Amino acid sequence: MNQNLAAKANDILQSTVAAPPTVPGIVAVATDRHGDIFAGAAGLRAPGGPAMTTDSVFAIFSTTKAITGTAALQLVEEGRLDLDAPAKTYVPDIAKAQVLEGFDAAGAPKLRAPKRDITTRMLLLHTAGFGYDIFNEHYNRLGQTQGLPSITTATKASLMSPLLFDPGEQWEYGSNIDWAGQVVESITNRRLGEVMQSRIFEPLGMADTAFTMTPSMRERLVAMYGRAPDGALAQIPGFELPQNPEIHMGGHGLYSTALDYTKFIRLWLNDGAGPTSQVLKPKTVRMAVQNGLGDLKIKSLPGIIPTLSNEAEFFPGMPKSWALSFMLNDEDAPTGRPAGSLAWAGLANLYFWIDRRNGIGGFWATQILPFADAASVGGYLAFESATYAALDQKKAA
Repeated sequence: MNQNLAAKANDILQSTVAAPPTVPGIVAVATDRHGDIFAGAAGLRAPGGPAMTTDSVFAIFSTTKAITGTAALQLVEEGRLDLDAPAKTYVPDIAKAQVLEGFDAAGAPKLRAPKRDITTRMLLLHTAGFGYDIFNEHYNRLGQTQGLPSITTATKASLMSPLLFDPGEQWEYGSNIDWAGQVVESITNRRLGEVMQSRIFEPLGMADTAFTMTPSMRERLVAMYGRAPDGALAQIPGFELPQNPEIHMGGHGLYSTALDYTKFIRLWLNDGAGPTSQVLKPKTVRMAVQNGLGDLKIKSLPGIIPTLSNEAEFFPGMPKSWALSFMLNDEDAPTGRPAGSLAWAGLANLYFWIDRRNGIGGFWATQILPFADAASVGGYLAFESATYAALDQKKAA
């Protein structure tokens, strides 16, 4: 499988970098339950800079979310976190969130009290009611007219946003898991990054993952690019997520490598087992990977801020659900990914999947805005498809 996959995957990486509209640099890693079965890189880290390497460091944006969810699930196992208790039990400030019912004639938001309390389960499922200005026009308006800070500021003020509906009634992608990170901090009385370091990164050997980059990580940092409507790419000078933030943003704030992230993927492929210890119990993993939305389905993400995101939907037209920090495809995907697999993405066109049935997964990393960049998505889907084609050849041999 490794030889078949290596040839196809390297061709995909090289063609994605070379063929217009080009992608400046990519790292792609595939893994099974035992270790990486492919790791490749193509392109450059920065304009005129060094070649991309598999240990290059990326701002991983929303692929942070699943790691925060894992930290919360560890506390559930220990009996320190009740997913169905009011989240205000742990973070009283969340009780200040009111439901936005539109804007009055003067442009001021119209707010009312929610019908029920937010729970941590709702936060992990994105049903609490919080949104993102990137994907919601009301949040974008609040930022432009009411001074609501962007969540990329990593401030407490950026979390103090209204709800778009009564908790538990809809699915809306947003700052929910940033709040879940605050729940973890409250229970442990430690910063989220410290919790992740001791309870997840060290047991898994993830030495290159952190909210604040080490000098070694910074030396391998990949430049951020923006793609213009005509397809042209330009480096975004000085782009960096806050390195000494007020809040460790559990929804998007980590820097990491693709090689580190597949170590995290293997945790979920192996029922919570790390290389030397059990990070999550198997029964916790089995609970966490189930659809938590009932009859609700996740929806496409509109590109409200075009410089940050195009309209985005994974496998358009296919029903998709949400587990505790992951998307689930309800039907078999055209790449070969079976129904019930786990997946998600990061804003700068990073993508991962976790197929527990076949024991494989992978991570695709670029640093391009806006999200859902056609060249990046196309390369990623080709890489995932190549992984399944190699798996099929192995089964047939």
